[in-house]
Amino acid sequence: MRTPEYWTQATRELAERDAVLRELVGRFQGLALGSRGDAFSTLARSIVGQQISVKAAQSVWDRLAGRLGAVTPESLARSRKPALRNCGLSGQKAGYLKDLAGKFLDGTLDPGSWHALEDEALILELTQVRGIGRWTAEMYLMFHLARPDVLPLADLGLQRAMRLHYNRGRSLSIARMQRIGATWTPWRSVATWYLWRSLDPIPVEY
Repeated sequence: MRTPEYWTQATRELAERDAVLRELVGRFQGLALGSRGDAFSTLARSIVGQQISVKAAQSVWDRLAGRLGAVTPESLARSRKPALRNCGLSGQKAGYLKDLAGKFLDGTLDPGSWHALEDEALILELTQVRGIGRWTAEMYLMFHLARPDVLPLADLGLQRAMRLHYNRGRSLSIARMQRIGATWTPWRSVATWYLWRSLDPIPVEY
C-alpha cells in the first residue's frame, strides 16, 4: 500500500480550515489512504462492495480469493457463475465481474491510458462499463489513482458521517453536502477518508 505524497500537506490544510477534520486528523494520526496499484483488483473490489458493508465486502472477497487462489482477470474468466455465487456474490455481481475480466483480457479497458484523463472524463469512461456506476468509478479514482479531490456524494458512509458531524445527525441534502465539501477543495478525498474513519476506525481498502 502506498500513501499519497500529498497526504501531509492535505491533512495540515484541512485541519486549519475545519474543526471537525482537525479533531479527526488528530485522532487517526499514523493512518492514511492507501493505493494498491492494481487497477483490476481495485475495480473488482469496488463491484463486490456495492451496496453492502465494508465487513461484508471483505468477507465475500476473502471467500472469492480462497476459491480462485488469486482474483485476476484470468481466474475470473475461467470461473462459472454458480461458483462465484457460492462465494456470496449475487448473480448480477458475478456477471459484472466476468464482464470486467473479459474487457481487461481483450484490451477493451486500458488502464495505462487513464492516468492522463481528468477526474470527470475518467468517470465518464469507466461508467460505460457494465456494473460500474459513478460510485465505483470514484472509488477507483481514490484508491487506485489516489486522486486528491473526489467527493463521493452517493456514498452511504459519507452521508452518515456528514449528518453526524455537520448537522447533529439530521438529514442533509446533496446540495448542502456539496457546499460543505467545497470548503475542502482540493483535498476532498482526504476529508472523505477521515469522515469514514470516524464511523469505522479500520481503513477501507480497494
